[in-house]
Amino acid sequence: MNKAQLIEAVAKNTCTKKEAQTAVETLLDAIRGSLKKKEPVTISGFGTFKVKETKARMGRNPKTGEAIQIPAKKKIAFRASKELKEIVK
Repeated sequence: MNKAQLIEAVAKNTCTKKEAQTAVETLLDAIRGSLKKKEPVTISGFGTFKVKETKARMGRNPKTGEAIQIPAKKKIAFRASKELKEIVK
């Protein structure tokens, strides 16, 4: 399912397509804003999004075998809720 299909599904069950688009955009903006502030976002029955920071480390170039420095970075992690895991089983 892509964003347009999500908007369509929300519109089918609740309101007009334009109102559904506004609702979905607002939800996504709120999630982005919280993650930007490094605050976790927990949606009951769905899961938790949070920002994890990785440390700098040494790695190897698989092509040449040369040692390289991998810089520290931030990544977004998602942990599914128990209910969501049960649905997917």
